[in-house]
Amino acid sequence: MESGVRTVALSTGISVPCFVQGNLEQIADDGGAPLLLLHAWGESRRSFGRLIASLPTFVMVAPDLRGHGEADKPESGYALSEIVMDVVALMDALDVQRAHVLGSSSGGYVAQQFAVTHPDLVASLTLVGTPLSLQGKPPFADAVEVLKDPISEDWVRDSLSWYRLLHAVPASYIDDRVKDGLAMPASIWKASLRGFYEAVPPTETGHISVPTLMLWGAHDHLVPRQHQETLARRIKGARLKVYEDTGHLVLWECPERVAGEAAGFIAELPKRPRLG
Repeated sequence: MESGVRTVALSTGISVPCFVQGNLEQIADDGGAPLLLLHAWGESRRSFGRLIASLPTFVMVAPDLRGHGEADKPESGYALSEIVMDVVALMDALDVQRAHVLGSSSGGYVAQQFAVTHPDLVASLTLVGTPLSLQGKPPFADAVEVLKDPISEDWVRDSLSWYRLLHAVPASYIDDRVKDGLAMPASIWKASLRGFYEAVPPTETGHISVPTLMLWGAHDHLVPRQHQETLARRIKGARLKVYEDTGHLVLWECPERVAGEAAGFIAELPKRPRLG
């Protein structure tokens, strides 16, 4: 299966666009696994564009998650466990037996739950600005609950100020994240956020036993250092790297650095033969 964006029909009843870079069959035959990218709430696969550009030789898979980007937007199915079911169905549809999983922000929350419930499918985790817990309403939940269609571009731009940036981010990248926000109806903004804050935190439901790299910005006001250190302790052998001059949006602020960290981490891990 060669590079490109394709629409993938999932056994969970929805279709999602998925960017694939490289040959999935070849990497499996070689004993490796692709890198699966899981985007944050309110974003899309395109949020990984700058990271992908920094890893031109990597085999990668980057879908739009349910309700986001150009994925189908049913009214239901946004519980954390259901999003994980979509990820499992995507891997099955692409005949991917194992993947290295990189999740940004709440995408890393999905990745944690995926590793808890389907450790056989996860070769490793890279968690980028990822929370220990999203349980309980976040400060901005009330602003989301009163949203009505059509979503205002001004509202989406203002919502980006919830996340402090310490580095310059290209204006074109910000504009693209605004497009992501406008692609989501008000009902999906609400349902997808509730799916996160109503879920029991993944590491309270089971154990994560796969090799894990954690990348966290020291100026992250949404994910406190204490929570990040607790998450690192809960994942046996997890490696926590602190970016002292970065906030919550590590992927936005330094995608090239994230790409380098992830590539180095994955290169250290052993390959195993394809099963079946």
